[in-house]
Amino acid sequence: MAAHDVSDALTRAFLAAHPERAADRLEEMDPDDAAALLEPLPAALLTPAWESMLPDAGRELLRAASPALARKALNLMQPPRAVALLAGLDEDERTQLLASLSEVAQRDLQRLLAFPADSAGAMMDPRVLTLRADLSAAAALERLRRDSRNRRSAHGRRMLYVVDDSHRLIGRIELQDLALASPDAPLSGLLDPVDAVVNALDDKDAIVEALEDRDLSSLPVVDGDGHLIGVVRHDQLLRTAREQAVTDIQTLFGASADERALSPVGFTVAKRLPWLQINLLTAFLAAAVVGVFEDTIARFTALAVLLPVVAGQSGNTGAQALAVVIRGLALREVRLLQWPAILRKELFVALINGLGVAATTCIAVYLWSGSSGLTLVIGLSMVASMLIAGVAGAGVPLLLTLFRLDPAQSSSIVLTTVTDIAGFFSFLGIATLLAHLLPPG
Repeated sequence: MAAHDVSDALTRAFLAAHPERAADRLEEMDPDDAAALLEPLPAALLTPAWESMLPDAGRELLRAASPALARKALNLMQPPRAVALLAGLDEDERTQLLASLSEVAQRDLQRLLAFPADSAGAMMDPRVLTLRADLSAAAALERLRRDSRNRRSAHGRRMLYVVDDSHRLIGRIELQDLALASPDAPLSGLLDPVDAVVNALDDKDAIVEALEDRDLSSLPVVDGDGHLIGVVRHDQLLRTAREQAVTDIQTLFGASADERALSPVGFTVAKRLPWLQINLLTAFLAAAVVGVFEDTIARFTALAVLLPVVAGQSGNTGAQALAVVIRGLALREVRLLQWPAILRKELFVALINGLGVAATTCIAVYLWSGSSGLTLVIGLSMVASMLIAGVAGAGVPLLLTLFRLDPAQSSSIVLTTVTDIAGFFSFLGIATLLAHLLPPG
């Protein structure tokens, strides 16, 4: 048997029996040499070792492979592993490779590559250098030096991630710690725990939550099996947190999160008009409450003058509570299970503020009207409406969150309805009950 045949037989036997160890050897080889070694082998034999390679090394091998070899491997590779390789390629490279695959493989891979726009998968940088725990510090630094692609994109990035043999994330290493470590020290002894991690399908809220109370230079992204597939870089983390804060403010007033200052007129109208129509409906509900007390208003015209005062104060009270609770929910300062404490606090705050505002209002109304009856009516209604508004301002976002709705999107409109109705009903209802104390006209 020729020496070449013996070498080929040993390669095949090694790949078949020890794919993970074969992956280690392939990572150490020049990508062009590794591709030439695998070229004549059947897909079923070479794919397990290729899947076991670290993503960055496997990606360089994919670049060095001939179209036939790349197609052979990707058609048989598990979709999540293929996606980990394809996601870091340039768009032209990825498109060309996908076009060469079978229809079934294309469909599976394109579905996994198309992460939702606001997901961690869509924001991540898949070009992440991963290291194995059994590597020495010297070998890890050599890999870092060899990887010119990562070196070009490594400016300002100081965190490296370590995975086990199944590519599951197990720890992190500061670049400075790696450089100062003894050359023979294994990475397993240099690991720090990972502070935070997100799934590729997690949304912006999960990313913002991971930022809380942490000084992160990057945030690792894993798939459903815990395999490291990329990182969200520091600049993207800050951009995401800033966008989320601005979006919450925008949606609070019924504008779409997708709308921008120079969005097309048609797009803007389509996003705003439905909320304006809903707001109009709620305004009619409040008007209906006023209509119920039409006779009372006709008999005592001073009520019409003072009606906006009560409604305005209840609206302000509700808006204050709403803003504080939405902020607490957005920053995870409070949880739904704390609703009794939140409502109790806002109830007492509204009561104390209501008494204070009512006292000032009573003095002003008495000086204006000289009627103790009208003064009593507006004082009682002011306290009652502010109590209702304070509880509603805290309760509405909690209820929307409970039903898995965005509290920032709908709370303002719901609260406006509640506070208007509460203000009108309390003022006109109490005025009707105490009509015998009111001055005529």
